[in-house]
Amino acid sequence: MEDSVLVKWAHNLLVQVGIEPETAHLLDQFVIIAMILLCALAADVICRFVILAVGRRIIVRTKKRWGELLFNRDVLRKFSNIVPVALIYILIPLAFPEHSETPVLLRKICLLYVIFVVVMFVNMLLKVFFGILEQKETLHDRPLKGLLQILQVGLFFLAAIVVTSLLIGRSPLKLLAGLGASAAILMLIFKDTIMGFVAGVMLSANKMLRPGDWISMPKYNVDGTVLEVTLNTVKIQNFDNTVTTVPPFILTGDSFQNWRWMQESGGRRIMRSINIDLGSVRFCTPEMTEKYKDIELLHDYIVQRETEFDRYRNGAENPNGADFFRLTNLTVFRAYLNLYLKKLAVVNHELTCMVRHLQPTPNGIPVEVYCFSVIKEWVAYESVQADLFDHIIAVVPEFDLVLFQNPSGNDIQRIFRPARNVAAGA
Repeated sequence: MEDSVLVKWAHNLLVQVGIEPETAHLLDQFVIIAMILLCALAADVICRFVILAVGRRIIVRTKKRWGELLFNRDVLRKFSNIVPVALIYILIPLAFPEHSETPVLLRKICLLYVIFVVVMFVNMLLKVFFGILEQKETLHDRPLKGLLQILQVGLFFLAAIVVTSLLIGRSPLKLLAGLGASAAILMLIFKDTIMGFVAGVMLSANKMLRPGDWISMPKYNVDGTVLEVTLNTVKIQNFDNTVTTVPPFILTGDSFQNWRWMQESGGRRIMRSINIDLGSVRFCTPEMTEKYKDIELLHDYIVQRETEFDRYRNGAENPNGADFFRLTNLTVFRAYLNLYLKKLAVVNHELTCMVRHLQPTPNGIPVEVYCFSVIKEWVAYESVQADLFDHIIAVVPEFDLVLFQNPSGNDIQRIFRPARNVAAGA
C-alpha cells in the first residue's frame, strides 16, 4: 500500500536530518500522528480561549440570568471538546497508507468519543434550558424535573442505538426497526418509568402537585412539604424531618390532601368547640341582664333584644312570640363570642365567621367557633387558635355557665371530703 503524501514528506524530512531510511520508515507515521495530536491540542486551547472569552462578553452584555446559565464554563467546555476530536477524525487518514484498516478503526474510536461529547453537551444544554424555565414565575413551581429526565433517557437511548450501530456496522434505522419487535419487553422493563412519566404529566397538567406544596397522605404516613417531583419518585420532607418517597402514579391513583389552596386563600380555618353543661343554661334574670350590660361589647345587643322583647310582649297580635326574644345566658354568651370575633384583627371577616350550636350529647351542648385566621403559618396559627380558646374558656363563668368535664379523682374527693370530715368530728 502506498504511503500518503504527508507520510512521504515526513519520511524525507527524517532522512534529511540524518536518520537512516529504515528507521525513518518506522517513525514517519508517528511523526504525522504527533503533529495531528499537537494540532488538535492547539485547536483545543484556542477554542477554549476564544469560546470562553466570547461567552464572558455575552454574559457581560446580556446581564441576564439565562446568559449566565447558557454561557457558563461547563457548557462552553463541553462544546469546545468537540473541535479537537473532529480535527483528529478528519486528519487521521493522512498518517496511514491508502486502503489501510488502521485509520478506519481509529476513526471509529474518534466517532465514539464525538458521540459521547455531543451527548454530554446536549445533556448540559437540556439542564441549562430547564434551569431557565424554572426561573420563570409561571413555571418555577412545576415538576419540570420529570420531563427533563424523560428527555435525558431518550437522549441516552438514541446515543446507545447509534453507538451499537457504529460498532456492528449496521444502520441505526434498522436497529430501531428491530427494537419495535421487542417493544413489549421494553415496556415491561420500563413500566415504572412510563407510568411515572404519565403520572407526572397528569400532576402537572391538572396542577395537582408541585414542589413546595404541603400534602398529607395518612395511608402512607406522609405529612410535609414536597421537595422534588422526578420521573420515578416524589420526595416529601415530613414535619418530623424524615423524608418519604412515593411513586408519582400513587398520587394519581390514590387520594391526597394538598394544602396549597389554603395557603393561597384568605385564611386558615379554625373550627373547634367547647361543651357547656346543659344544667347551667337558663333564662336571664334582671340582675344577670344588668351584669351583662356592663360588658362593653354586649350593651347595645342586650338593649336591642330587650326592646324587641317588650314590643312583642306588649303587642296584641302575638304576645306569646315575645318568648322567642327572651334572653338566656347561653344566647348572650354566643352573642358575645360573635361580637368578639368581629373585633379580632387576626380573623378574616370576608370569610365565614360564626358561633353555632351542635347536636346536644351526653357530654353537654357543644358550642362551636367557626372562622378563618388570616395567619396561616403553622406555629403562629396554632398560637392564634390557642389564645382564642384560652379566652373563651376563661370567660365562660362570666355568663353563669359551666363547662362540661368528666369527673376526675379530685372531683370525687371533693364530693366525699365533707362527709369524711363530719364523720371524723362525730
